[in-house]
Amino acid sequence: MRTALLAMDYRRHRRLELSRRRAAAAAVADLVPGMVGKLVAHEWRLLISVARWVTRRGPHGVRAGDTAVPYASGQAAIMYGFLVVAVVETVALAVLIPWPLIHAIVLVLDVWGVFFVLAVQLSCVQRPHVIGADGSLRLRYGALLDIRVSARHIATARLERRYPDSKIAAVDAHGRADIPVASQTTVTVELTEPIEFTRPLGKPARARAFRFYAEDPGAALAALRAHAAVDRT
Repeated sequence: MRTALLAMDYRRHRRLELSRRRAAAAAVADLVPGMVGKLVAHEWRLLISVARWVTRRGPHGVRAGDTAVPYASGQAAIMYGFLVVAVVETVALAVLIPWPLIHAIVLVLDVWGVFFVLAVQLSCVQRPHVIGADGSLRLRYGALLDIRVSARHIATARLERRYPDSKIAAVDAHGRADIPVASQTTVTVELTEPIEFTRPLGKPARARAFRFYAEDPGAALAALRAHAAVDRT
């Protein structure tokens, strides 16, 4: 029954001239409850990121003329530390648990945990921030966050190292949203006016400035200013 409904919904979206990919995504979104759908979509994006890394494809969403702004190395030591702990725990529990059913359940959960840690880091590698050729800015955190800021909304950008303790993309009392890596940000972008965006798992928010981490903040700032100068000419 659900398969038939999914197929009917897919055809309906195709008649609205959506691409096959967008029609399929819209059909699944209509059928699956909101939060479950977001979690499934996040897992799917993680899988795609791992596949892109394995097949040695370039960064996702970086077109000709765009500038990729990597950030994943800032958390690499922490994430691979988590990965080592997860692998050790998986092996230890596989040896210590004697009951077959519990052994199988714990093994599946532990293997998934190992994959999840690795996939999160690879998704951050494959989905960097992007400074568009048109002066726009795309801020991301792996498969979890994707914020687009048009060139006309960017007022100023500056180097500023901060160590926020807020949750990712949480907006403070002054309307500033932090996108930290390893609890630090290095670039601050002020906007001409507040923009709306979607936080992880779908919560709407509104910010007038974004503070994010870049591996090479100087190069990121130079690219932002260069693209802005080109856009104004």
